[in-house]
Amino acid sequence: MQLLRWLLFPFTILYTCIIWLRNKLYDLAIFKSKEFPVASIVIGNLAIGGAGKSPLTQKLIGYFKDRYQVATLSRGYGRKTKGFRLVQTTDTTELVGDEPLQFKKNYPEIAVAVDENRAEGIEILQQDHNLILLDDAYQHRKIKAKCNILVFDYQSIINPIVLLPTGNFRDTFNQTKRADCFLISKCPDLIPEDKKQLILKKLRKYNQAPVYYSKITYLDLINLRTHQKDNPQLETTDVLLLTGIANPSPLIKYVQNKFNKLEHIRFPDHHDFKLLDYKKIKEQYNNIPSENKIILTTEKDAQRIDLTQLGNIPLYYIPIDIAIDQEASFLELIENIVNEP
Repeated sequence: MQLLRWLLFPFTILYTCIIWLRNKLYDLAIFKSKEFPVASIVIGNLAIGGAGKSPLTQKLIGYFKDRYQVATLSRGYGRKTKGFRLVQTTDTTELVGDEPLQFKKNYPEIAVAVDENRAEGIEILQQDHNLILLDDAYQHRKIKAKCNILVFDYQSIINPIVLLPTGNFRDTFNQTKRADCFLISKCPDLIPEDKKQLILKKLRKYNQAPVYYSKITYLDLINLRTHQKDNPQLETTDVLLLTGIANPSPLIKYVQNKFNKLEHIRFPDHHDFKLLDYKKIKEQYNNIPSENKIILTTEKDAQRIDLTQLGNIPLYYIPIDIAIDQEASFLELIENIVNEP
């Protein structure tokens, strides 16, 4: 697979030129960016998928929801609807996408909206809100946000920066210049000093903005049928792990250390589960010889799973949070930027 991607390198050169030209036209104001009177925060990344934007968005919702009239606005990736839509807790992922539905279920008191045209979405939301969180909108340069948070997966930034289709970056690295701060996500417990220096050297080439580091924290399991915390005896339990996320590696490592035995079925990011998928899941679950076994999935995947297709199989999801080094300083910085005249 990696060899094939390098064979596509001529297309990477072409893609890089197109992206560079597009950004230059925005930088020169030939393509226009619109600024809105309402405060907005963009949570974005330069690489495709798996950077940890959604856990950060949820943390910001939790921090700002009692201080502002907060709304979130996403594209609603994978939905089969078009245009602006306010998310309801009773919606399906086909209507609104998995991550917006997750936001709404976790914070039903705030407005969660989807619109592929972010500018139109902001126009509607600013009538009743004074802070809008824009999930995955860093490349959406038709809008000019008050604050831009750029998230990098730790592994992606310490590796060579190569654009699609050879690499995983969808934007040129010089676009780090537009960020108000950086969050390096999914870090190991101890970051080697040489890796920190490597990260800073890359970022400081274009931007002197503050850099923060974070790691994933896994919370108590939630029974998908009762929606209650329900931790089985993990060390004696076999688990069939279902993932439809961009980078399941950190979760796999965590589950291997907590459970007795692990089997894993990996689906593509935002996967739409079909009848054949459920058949495969049930067959693999039934073939696990232990009587003490469960199916475990992510909170995002849980939004897309049809419980009726899995009978009485014990089914859980594992919520995640992020622990940010110097979190109080990070949140204070974001709030100060939001409050700037």
